[in-house]
Amino acid sequence: MTRIKRGYIARRRRTKISLFASSFRGAHSRLTRTITQQRIRALVSAHRDRDRKKRDFRRLWITRINAVIREMGVSYSYSRLIHNLYKKQLLLNRKILAQIAISNRNCLYMISNEIIK
Repeated sequence: MTRIKRGYIARRRRTKISLFASSFRGAHSRLTRTITQQRIRALVSAHRDRDRKKRDFRRLWITRINAVIREMGVSYSYSRLIHNLYKKQLLLNRKILAQIAISNRNCLYMISNEIIK
């Protein structure tokens, strides 16, 4: 009887997984079983942190806007600014407002003064 050689599909799958984990340290980049476990953990973390990144940036923008707005007056705050923006139907999102607050504070002061009137 002649010897039957194994196919290449399993080897191809393992090399693909090991290429994913080539930058991991220790057994996490060498042993197939631990590579598979670490790959699952990495993909779970990436999926979770994509949503967390959106949350973190929104918090940063709100903090920046609030810091600049509170310098304007004691009684004025971020929540009042956003409320007045919605009442006047001005479509400026928080990212743009934060960029304006950092680059050009006078422009943000003008916007808030126009909204108050």
